[in-house]
Amino acid sequence: MNTSPRPAATAAKAEAQSSGGASLFSVLVIILAFIVSVVVYKFVLGDPSHFQGNNNENNPNAGDYLGVVYKGGFIVPILMTMLLCVITFSIERALTISKAKGSKSIEAFVRTVRQKLNTNDINGALAACDQQKGSVANVVKAGLLKYNEMGRDRSMATDQKILAIQKEIEESTALELPMLEKNLVIISTLASIATLVGLLGTVFGMIRAFAALAQAGTPDAVALANGISEALINTALGIGTSALAIVAYNYFTSKIDELTYSIDEAGFSIIQTFAAQHGNTQPAQTV
Repeated sequence: MNTSPRPAATAAKAEAQSSGGASLFSVLVIILAFIVSVVVYKFVLGDPSHFQGNNNENNPNAGDYLGVVYKGGFIVPILMTMLLCVITFSIERALTISKAKGSKSIEAFVRTVRQKLNTNDINGALAACDQQKGSVANVVKAGLLKYNEMGRDRSMATDQKILAIQKEIEESTALELPMLEKNLVIISTLASIATLVGLLGTVFGMIRAFAALAQAGTPDAVALANGISEALINTALGIGTSALAIVAYNYFTSKIDELTYSIDEAGFSIIQTFAAQHGNTQPAQTV
């Protein structure tokens, strides 16, 4: 019997360390995205060549969309920061989930493991895990190693052995899978607030537009145009960023669910095979 199972404290420590690293990465991404957005807004979109009379206080040149975006106002770099964060975190999640799946198709891997288990070829199943790699293979391998250990144990009943295997799979899952959901909360938050920030920019733009109309005498056409431009640009950026974040969040959530289902399927096969192969044995009696 294994008297030194993986301590819960070790799992908690490893998860805390990975969480801290992920949090630092998230903060750095947000800060860098904001810096890049401000630089692009001031020196690229706000370049005088995009505006009439080479003055960014004037209307943008006809057909110059960079100047039009600049006229969206100070909300634009904030929305650009959100857009860059969505893109960056989506790429990072895609790479992480792809690595977690392993080198081959996850469906083919689970099918191979089940076939090996059906023929009681545990070593072959372990070899398949080594070839597959990734989080799913790591969890399955941990279960298979515990399978071998329990198969040699003569001091425990079958029910106790099954519970030990199941616990090992659950602990390995708790160590491997939580990292797949890191930064998804940021993407889901951006999906909610991007539209609101865009609407805030729209409100500011309309305030400017109506302020221009309210002036005595002839309304300031430049101020009116800038106000309407600010309203429309911010609305478009907010809705576009929110839509991209929603699509990314739903896509990655579905992929994580697939990985979880694959682990559950492989774990169920391991437990069922062990129960079928070892029957309802009782622990050895000591004299």
